Amino acid sequence: MAMLAQGTEVTAKTSAIIEELKGLEGPLLPILHGVQEEFGHVPTEALPVIANALNISRAEVYGVVSFYHDYRREPAGRHVLKLCRAEACQSMGGDAVAERLQELLGIGFHETAKDGSVTLEPVYCLGLCACAPSAMLDGEVIGRLDNAKAEEIAAEVRA
Repeated sequence: MAMLAQGTEVTAKTSAIIEELKGLEGPLLPILHGVQEEFGHVPTEALPVIANALNISRAEVYGVVSFYHDYRREPAGRHVLKLCRAEACQSMGGDAVAERLQELLGIGFHETAKDGSVTLEPVYCLGLCACAPSAMLDGEVIGRLDNAKAEEIAAEVRA
């Protein structure tokens, strides 16, 4: 019964988001952003609602959600750590910092800690090449990452 109520809530809220944004040119991406902002991810139950409203196939909606890394199919952790994997950061020791962070957090890229504290995502350039290696924690950029900063980040997200 709770699952049915949850599906009804997703349908209702998704429909409201669609109604607000469907008049935009190319409304799919803004609608998906709105849905993710509402739920913290794009629930599977929202895909057919979006497809029907925009007169496109479910496969097209799913293809967009699965193609763009910013859309999540599962809820993210309380914190989201985005670690730059671009060449400038790699050349400045980013691989070693990435390995250390994964070890400290106990998760790999595209994973969320079992306690729900943090999700680790790779990104390909945060625009902080001069301060490489870099990361973004909950929207705040961090430059010149090293093992000490990695340990601080791990402690912060686990607190």
